[in-house]
Amino acid sequence: MAASDYKIFSGSSNRALAEKIAHKLNKSLGFLELKRFSDGEIWAKYGENIRGCDIFIIQSTTPPADNLLELLIMIDGAKRASANRITAVIPYFGYARQDRKDQPRVSITAKLVANLLTVSGADRIMTMDLHAPQIQGFFDIPFDHLYGSTIFINKFEEIKSNLVVVSPDVGGIKVARSYAKRLEANLVVIDKRRPIQNQAEIVNIIGSVEGKDVLIVDDLIDTAGTFVGAVGALKEKGAKDIYGSITHPLLSGKALERIEASEINTLYVSDTIPFKGHSDKIQVLTASDIFSEAIRRTFNNESISSLFDIDKS
Repeated sequence: MAASDYKIFSGSSNRALAEKIAHKLNKSLGFLELKRFSDGEIWAKYGENIRGCDIFIIQSTTPPADNLLELLIMIDGAKRASANRITAVIPYFGYARQDRKDQPRVSITAKLVANLLTVSGADRIMTMDLHAPQIQGFFDIPFDHLYGSTIFINKFEEIKSNLVVVSPDVGGIKVARSYAKRLEANLVVIDKRRPIQNQAEIVNIIGSVEGKDVLIVDDLIDTAGTFVGAVGALKEKGAKDIYGSITHPLLSGKALERIEASEINTLYVSDTIPFKGHSDKIQVLTASDIFSEAIRRTFNNESISSLFDIDKS
């Protein structure tokens, strides 16, 4: 199969990132017609021949749920158009926070989404910084889990001599440890409790931050209540400059207001989710380099393990 025999298509959730990825691969996005009927129902049609082609469909599944449904419809359409191999490139994998039955009578939406993607016809999934890495085990098809640390790590090389890396909860220790190892920094963990959704209480800070610059790393930031609370608690413990490295900027509700009013120096986020607001404290870095390289290697059947930038210990 010739190197030109793969095509890249984009849904409507993050076309700007898809265009960057295609540009880095010296390609144009394939022609895909997306419409809404008057009642809101989604209609999709591939405007070019994809029979026998490997195709990569780029779509973040951020709310509203239409983005997920749009992806499923695009996959189904590609399967019915006889595409050879369909890879769903999901920069932000939504509905991942409901990954277990932690209380009675609740849905495990991460597993539900895995089933939907598989049944719709996806042959492979590619995403970045899952909220819970074990979600990969919900799939019976190949799954490539990329890590966003490559996007951010160089920003902190100059200040690493006085830096500590903070995990905002126990679940993020593995990713935070990878940052700490690369930056030769100590690791601090915040012990928090979450009495209800989107609300957390900081109970304890495990480790010393006094007189240190601090880097808080996490996969996503939603309402920013937990993040801003962590900034305040770290300041109270004597931290100097505080930075954030967050892959997915959901930034719902009053998140931007909270960040602006906080003592954070700079919050670095990626463009896996379009950042439509404005803040002098937020800098957006692109994830297009790592996704374009992963797509190139996947098509050429090359290893992408070197892109799994995380400490395996």
